[in-house]
Amino acid sequence: IWLTQLNRECLLHLFSFLDKDNRRSLSLTCHQLREAFLDPCLWTLLRFSSPCQLTRDNFVLGPSLRYLTVCWYSSRVLQVCNIEDWLKSSFQKDICRKHESRVSTFLTHVCRMCPNLLRLTLSGCAHITDQDVIVVLQSCRKLRCLHLENCVRITDCSLEGVVAHGNSLEEVKVDFCRNITQAGLQVVRKMRPGIQLSAERSADMIPDSKPEERMPLRRTLQKVLQFS
Repeated sequence: IWLTQLNRECLLHLFSFLDKDNRRSLSLTCHQLREAFLDPCLWTLLRFSSPCQLTRDNFVLGPSLRYLTVCWYSSRVLQVCNIEDWLKSSFQKDICRKHESRVSTFLTHVCRMCPNLLRLTLSGCAHITDQDVIVVLQSCRKLRCLHLENCVRITDCSLEGVVAHGNSLEEVKVDFCRNITQAGLQVVRKMRPGIQLSAERSADMIPDSKPEERMPLRRTLQKVLQFS
């Protein structure tokens, strides 16, 4: 039997066993298979392992998307992206410029096209901001689980967004996010006690502080040493 002789339900079931690249390759063989590939019902779950995968045309965003994961486990994250901007060399800044807006741009598309998203996981996405998270919370009102891990630009502003806009949230994780504070976590626990909140190591890590913010402490230490 030819694939094109199968009905739409069978074709979608067949596609469900393939990864994104193989789905796309199969879709290029004929018009009928291309239509099956573009069916939003096929794309309830998406997982990406690096920002560069977000720019490929091997997936479909649509109202059927329920579960989205973007994880970037790379030495580049630790050695370049996680460094404070004011400490980066010109070379490191050039590396970041090539990809720093990709996840944010992708999330903008998700906000516009995927209102039924239930679960969002972002790990190692060092360039996403509080505003990215807040816009997702405002647009995807059915979101139940928000997991942020090792996202260094995320601060207590995202937690404020959880309180203000995360009416459907049941679980929030902000693990290894060094600019999250105990005060911010306490606000969520007080205002939204029904949310299961996790912040492994986050509030115990050293937060970012610009050089000018560190100067008063440095001067104080100098005075202490001078008069001791």
